[in-house]
Amino acid sequence: MLGKKRKQNPYQAMWLSLIPGLGQLYNRQKVKGIALLALFLLEVLEILLWGFPALHGLYSLGSTPMEDHSLFLLIKGAMQLILLALFVIFHLVAMRDAKIVARQINAGQKIPISAKETLELVYKKGFPYMLIIPAYLAMAFAIIFPVLVTLLIAFTNYDFRHIPPYRLLDWVGFKNFLNILELSTFKAAFTSVLSWTIIWTLAATSLQIVIGIATAVISNQSFIKGKRLFGVIFLLPWAVPAFISIMSFGNFFNDSIGAMNVQVLPFIEKFLPFVDFGIIPWKTDPFWTKVAVIMIQGWLGFPYIYILVSGILQSIPSDLYEAATVDGATVLQKFRHITMPMIFAVAAPTLISQYTFNFNNFSIIYLFNNGGPGTVGGGAGTTDILISWIYKLTTQTSPQFSMASAVTLIISVIVISVSLITFKKFKAFDMEDR
Repeated sequence: MLGKKRKQNPYQAMWLSLIPGLGQLYNRQKVKGIALLALFLLEVLEILLWGFPALHGLYSLGSTPMEDHSLFLLIKGAMQLILLALFVIFHLVAMRDAKIVARQINAGQKIPISAKETLELVYKKGFPYMLIIPAYLAMAFAIIFPVLVTLLIAFTNYDFRHIPPYRLLDWVGFKNFLNILELSTFKAAFTSVLSWTIIWTLAATSLQIVIGIATAVISNQSFIKGKRLFGVIFLLPWAVPAFISIMSFGNFFNDSIGAMNVQVLPFIEKFLPFVDFGIIPWKTDPFWTKVAVIMIQGWLGFPYIYILVSGILQSIPSDLYEAATVDGATVLQKFRHITMPMIFAVAAPTLISQYTFNFNNFSIIYLFNNGGPGTVGGGAGTTDILISWIYKLTTQTSPQFSMASAVTLIISVIVISVSLITFKKFKAFDMEDR
């Protein structure tokens, strides 16, 4: 026991821990204090040897072409910014720890003093944190670091005229974002691509959800025979790799020799003699190309919805339908008041996540017709969505890396905003309190 000792000042302990370890030494925790001081000295060493040069390089982006590589300096600076954020967290944790321990001492609680007691406390109460800290550090450098680099590039003039190390980069502020809104070429391209991206996301995702729910509900009916066979058939679009299916559909929708124009539409015309489809320009007319990719995504995406909804339908008690039948409810009323609420209660966050997925669904747009036919300016094709336009901005003969980064940030803001609103709407974060 500590015995009767002078009162500790929690706030003095906290402010002493601006230098991690001093507050712990003030609380007479020598082992913890020395350990934190050692970490602080390593922090100071890192800042002096690597931190200041990295931050200076980030600020200047170099001064001598061919000697200074602006992109590498930016990357090193971004890495240092993350390290500085981790250092700040380290200081805040040390300050909080010193304050809490001082209050525990004043309350007469026993605190760990020796190395053995400190290790026992870490094992009993800090072991989960020791396991999760490496995961958070990996996330910081694997996820936050690329995002931060993209963010920084969006505020530079990194394009085909400024490619390090032959030319140095410069900070241009919000110029790239203003160019998207003001320059006629990029403004027209951005407006066209963004509007089509929204239409594509809503139409393609809604189609696959409707088909998936419809097939699941129909196949789940008691009078349907051969349910397993239908289940296997419905899973085929999911079983075949998507890029193979998309490339096959590229041939299927060929204007002149594709099966859609040569076989499918003539077959339909036999049963509908008053309809004459003619030769539909699936891959040479922007409107019909958009119709084609929406239909393809509906076919590719519905199996996932079918599996999800089928599992939910199996869990709905049959008593609900029996009671509704006794009350005289029709089939549509049962579907509206029992089936759909039960489906959305479980699957709504997942269904909405399909919209965010298709918002960035690069493969189908690129593989089907390379974002064509035609162009709307700014390097964007008539059927390009934002993500495929970014790809073209960075791979064309005159790359616009900074503009691509600016568009990427706009996409991120849209997706993150929709995701946060969705999670809040469906109380996804409430799981933390359970």
